[in-house]
Amino acid sequence: MSKTLLLGNQAVARGLYEAGCTVASSYPGTPSTEITEFAAKYDEIACEWAPNEKVAMEAAFGASLAGKRSFCAMKHVGMNVAADPLFTISYTGVNAGMVIVVADDPGMHSSQNEQDSRHYAAAAKVPMLEPSDSDECLNFVKAAYEISERFDTPVILKTCTRVAHSQSLVELSDRVEPAMKAYEKTPSKYIMMPGFAKKRHPIVEERTAALTEFAETSSLNRVEMGGKGMGIITSSTCYQYVKEVFGDSVSVLKLGMVHPLPVRLIQDFAAQVDRLVVVEELDDIIETHCRKLGLNVEGKSLFPLLGEFSQNMIAEILGAEAPKGHALQEELPVRPPVMCAGCPHRGMFYTLSKNKITVIGDIGCYTLGAQAPLCAMDATICMGASISGLHGFNKARGEESESKTVAVIGDSTFMHSGMTGLVNVAYNATNSTVIILDNSITGMTGHQQNPTTGYNIKGDPAAKVDLEALCRALGIQRVRVVDPYDLAACEAAVKEELAANEPSVIISRRPCVLLKSVKANPPLSINADRCKSCKRCMKLGCPAISMKDGKACVDPTLCVGCNVCTQLCAFDAFESTAK
Repeated sequence: MSKTLLLGNQAVARGLYEAGCTVASSYPGTPSTEITEFAAKYDEIACEWAPNEKVAMEAAFGASLAGKRSFCAMKHVGMNVAADPLFTISYTGVNAGMVIVVADDPGMHSSQNEQDSRHYAAAAKVPMLEPSDSDECLNFVKAAYEISERFDTPVILKTCTRVAHSQSLVELSDRVEPAMKAYEKTPSKYIMMPGFAKKRHPIVEERTAALTEFAETSSLNRVEMGGKGMGIITSSTCYQYVKEVFGDSVSVLKLGMVHPLPVRLIQDFAAQVDRLVVVEELDDIIETHCRKLGLNVEGKSLFPLLGEFSQNMIAEILGAEAPKGHALQEELPVRPPVMCAGCPHRGMFYTLSKNKITVIGDIGCYTLGAQAPLCAMDATICMGASISGLHGFNKARGEESESKTVAVIGDSTFMHSGMTGLVNVAYNATNSTVIILDNSITGMTGHQQNPTTGYNIKGDPAAKVDLEALCRALGIQRVRVVDPYDLAACEAAVKEELAANEPSVIISRRPCVLLKSVKANPPLSINADRCKSCKRCMKLGCPAISMKDGKACVDPTLCVGCNVCTQLCAFDAFESTAK
């Protein structure tokens, strides 16, 4: 077959196709999102966006139980959401192969923490593979399905930002779809009540022992002998960095299966080198395993427990010459992340900031409302936490906070894990005001559909959740919709709902300005004679507006003519460029 360059995520999707995966269910989360988007291009795979990662994993398990190879993907914090079914599916095992991809984010490029997902493999006692490039992404997916079916277990494939979003050469093969496995009713295997679960736990331990033995000779782990002065045990992108720095001047044990880890393979490798070093990002999992084996090993005494590694870092720490590169002649200007020009969330955040409202935030592109000059966010924890957090905040502080505190949450995030929090507000009675920022798409991860948009992953029409009706069904009587481009309407809605003596929901609704279906208005310009340099328009934090020669200035390449700024200017300095 042909060879081609593929992104790591694209290669994972290709691996799903070639391995005969039939059902894929995921929730978008950078850096894993593109896997399911690429997989959806293959008609042979039934792909879907699930409301959250727990649902996605349970759907994948159901497909496996039915007898077809299945898949789900998530980012590392998504594994927290899916942990409940993961730990029990480890006990039940599978019918057809089931592969779970988790994408870690060392350096927190787009995440609220940088947890190490290898802990989940060890805690749930399921095998984990870790590719280091696109070719391994493809082939490790196929190997994962074989391991899943051979050892009766779900298999986790762990990637990271650099592997997911880097390209390397892969060799393509034809799809081989196994026949559907028969489904047999087996209560003792699949019904995890205590009597049956107790009998499944010993099976899990036996499986781990068998997988450890498998790891000793599996081609997923390989020794590359070079100079024997130093031996490096590593995996994932760290393997690439080590090879770029040292080439064949050191010996390398590359681990492609990071749980369970081999024993004899590591001991034999250690016996052949004078100095043993573990190079691994984030936690000291491989190093701790080596220490349990009684080996004299260096690791986190040299390398940090946080952030991404690099060739330069490894070279500096281990006393090697770094690969030569080209530095820029001058420093680039700092570009902090901001909401886009015309972002529908800006008007609501301006209103909250202006009125000094305490805002319990959530996960989404609207988290950027925390940035200056709006500074309209007080806390952000995880998906759905804003509503639950607001309820607890108001329970603790009572009337003092109920009239000046809100939660904000996006439409997709509300479907993900906000609904139960709203039920709690209604059921356990706090006068909490929740603002759903409905921009008609899952914006943060690149415009994926969700249950409120009316379309599925392929863009075909699908059932559409009515947010107003849903909120009322969850026990909220006061539900209103407001256009965030209308600042007066936003302020009236916020003040009225905060003053109400019952829980309420404000739906701030306007489509994301970057959607193809949204037509931008002609950009605005500034009448310099009218501009009084008051800088009130700068309080919006719109990237299209700046000050130049003491006057406001509009960048016509960014402005979408949302007219929010015109509502702030008391001197009518903003003018439309429409002819």
